[in-house]
Amino acid sequence: MGLEELYKEIRPRIYAFFFIKTSSKEIAEDLTQEVFYEALKSMHTFSQQSTIQTWLFSIAKNRLLKHYRSKKYKTQLNESLKKETGESTTPEEEVLKKEVKQNLIGYLNQLDEGSKEVVTLRIYGELSFKEIGSLLGKSENFARVTFHRAKLKLHKEMEGYHG
Repeated sequence: MGLEELYKEIRPRIYAFFFIKTSSKEIAEDLTQEVFYEALKSMHTFSQQSTIQTWLFSIAKNRLLKHYRSKKYKTQLNESLKKETGESTTPEEEVLKKEVKQNLIGYLNQLDEGSKEVVTLRIYGELSFKEIGSLLGKSENFARVTFHRAKLKLHKEMEGYHG
C-alpha cells in the first residue's frame, strides 16, 4: 500500500480520534495535518515492529498531549464554549446530534482514563485490540477485556439515561 492510499484510509480515523478528544473540526483538522507532516519527516524512524497505523496513532497521542498542554488549547476551549457552530442541518437535527454526541462523550468521560483510551482508539480509531495493546504497552487481551467492560458500563449508563 502506497503512502497515498494509506493516508486516505487512516486519515479519517486520526481525524475522528482528534475530533472526539477536542470537539472541534478546526483543531482536529490541524492536528491531523501535523501528525502526517511529522510522520513524513520521521518516516525513517518507523520500525516495522508495529503497524504503520499504530505508529501514526502513537504520533497522534503525543500531538494531543502537546495540544492539551498548550496555551492555545485553553483559549480555544473558552472560545468554543462561547460559540457553537451549526452546519447546514435543521436546528432539530443539530440539537439531536449534539445531544447524542455529548451523551457519548459524557459517558466516555465517566470512564477511567485507561478505559476511555481503549474505547476511543477502538471506536474512533478503529484499531484492532492487538494494535491498541501495543500502543498502550499492554497485551491484546488487556485491550479486549478493558473494551468489553467499558462497553457494558456505557450500555448501563445509557439505558439509565433513556429509562
